[in-house]
Amino acid sequence: MRQRQGRHRPLYTPAERQRRDASPWTLVQGVLAPLQFLVFLASLVLVLRTLATGEGAEIANASVVAKTLVLYAIMVTGSIWEKVVFGRYLFAPAFFWEDVFSMLVLGLHTAYLAVLGLRLLDTQGLLVLALAAYATYLINAGQFLLKLRAARLEAPASLAFAGEAAR
Repeated sequence: MRQRQGRHRPLYTPAERQRRDASPWTLVQGVLAPLQFLVFLASLVLVLRTLATGEGAEIANASVVAKTLVLYAIMVTGSIWEKVVFGRYLFAPAFFWEDVFSMLVLGLHTAYLAVLGLRLLDTQGLLVLALAAYATYLINAGQFLLKLRAARLEAPASLAFAGEAAR
């Protein structure tokens, strides 16, 4: 079952694609991802406004907490999705680097919550930490969008790969 030179393993095998398409967690991810992006945009505006004017710190902090809660929801349900599709909760080969970077995103958002709860930074420091978390989130979202695009582009190719591998 060696792959020919120049051919790469598709993102999904036919069985994985079938599990992905049949899983209700795929729809959950499809709903949570744009919801998280909308919460991010609203929060980003509030954070930047507070940094620029010094006003609205409470609502800015609340928006970062909301963004973090949505992030936790998408991470937990995404892990379940990955288990259903690939047989492991995290670090499936197809999404290894996205998951690695997701850990950084999760770590920075969690650090924000800890720093907020323990009152370790002033408002400006706290919101700069939020911006760092948001920058990593944007990179990670970009990784997943590129992966989504690749999956769409290779859908016909993965069928050809399956036929070739069966020979």
